[in-house]
Amino acid sequence: MGLKTISPQKLHQRMQGGGVTAIDMNSRESWLQARVPGALNLDPEALAAGDLPQDKASALVFYCSNPMCSKAPNAARRARGWGYQNVLVMSAGIRGWLGAALPTESGEAASA
Repeated sequence: MGLKTISPQKLHQRMQGGGVTAIDMNSRESWLQARVPGALNLDPEALAAGDLPQDKASALVFYCSNPMCSKAPNAARRARGWGYQNVLVMSAGIRGWLGAALPTESGEAASA
């Protein structure tokens, strides 16, 4: 079950148009320090189908810390197993995002 990947730059471009959910599989501490803007922070150990958007056609992009991290690919495989069809992995992780000097958020998420 091969996974499709996306570069930090391509993810940034796609997010400008909306309709993409970025999912950070790093620790909460890492998420609080720096994350892709708007990214959800989910616990890889407790990930459940109910944590993801209801629409199985939603574009989901999972990432963790770096290309050696397996949390994002494992979560992406689980999402595909739950029937999500548009699942990608940003294998460069947050390190790749930071290395590309793309915008980040930090701290607690703003209330909706």
